Amino acid sequence: MERSAQRLGRALVVIVDDRAAHGEHDDTSGPLVTELLEEAGFIVDGVVVVHADTVAIRNALNTAVIGGVDLVITVGGTGVSPRDVTPDATAGVLDRPIPGIGEALRSSGLAAGAVDAGISRGLVGVSGSTLVVNLAGSRAAVRDGMATLSSLVPHVIDELSGVGES
Repeated sequence: MERSAQRLGRALVVIVDDRAAHGEHDDTSGPLVTELLEEAGFIVDGVVVVHADTVAIRNALNTAVIGGVDLVITVGGTGVSPRDVTPDATAGVLDRPIPGIGEALRSSGLAAGAVDAGISRGLVGVSGSTLVVNLAGSRAAVRDGMATLSSLVPHVIDELSGVGES
């Protein structure tokens, strides 16, 4: 996210994965997103792993917003199976959706061969002064999604902080 010499703000990563939440396997997406965010100039407050449960996801998002982070990236739970409820939980938290970014993530993900990104129902929007982004769960979708976000997120954060106002 291009301005790595300058800190972009604070971020939190929310992993939606039943098996990781139950301790059945280690989360590998959280460290990847953390690394990419730090390379982009974010201070990552942490990684939270939650069950694919609407209330658990909404609670994690609300805690991040109340905690004042600038960016929340969720990973997983964006598909079409009955357990994929991340967009549904996110919709209840957003004040203003930003559908163009969600469409860009789907389009670039599909072009990169990340089928889960292409069929993702993931949302992007603003809650308070926090940008919330849902990414599909595969490593390919995460890598492509973070690359797609690189030019967009700094602009949105500037707008939300009032830096872009004249």
